[in-house]
Amino acid sequence: MKGDVEPWMRQAEADLSAAEKNLAIAQAYVASLLVQQAAEKALKAVLLAKGNPLIKTHDLPFLAERLQAPPAVFSLCKKLSPVYLETRYPLPSGKWRVFTRAEAEQDVEMAKEVLA
Repeated sequence: MKGDVEPWMRQAEADLSAAEKNLAIAQAYVASLLVQQAAEKALKAVLLAKGNPLIKTHDLPFLAERLQAPPAVFSLCKKLSPVYLETRYPLPSGKWRVFTRAEAEQDVEMAKEVLA
């Protein structure tokens, strides 16, 4: 399992880089989705590094809890976790959530902290 850690972290870093590129072309929702994925992959890499099996979930607080992550990381995960569904599915009203550049930039910064 530990051999799987490097590809997971490499992909997390690639997702973060792609998010920053999407910010540059004003694709805020894509940037936010990618940083949620970056944080998820980084958390899964740490789980694998600690000898845990891969958990197929997109729930960042659940993953952070399994890792006994510091409270600051857990808090960031709670903020980033909803982004996965909000970028992929419309709201109950049938409308899509609009992500602003400022929100996406904040999501990028939060993901950087999780990856660190």
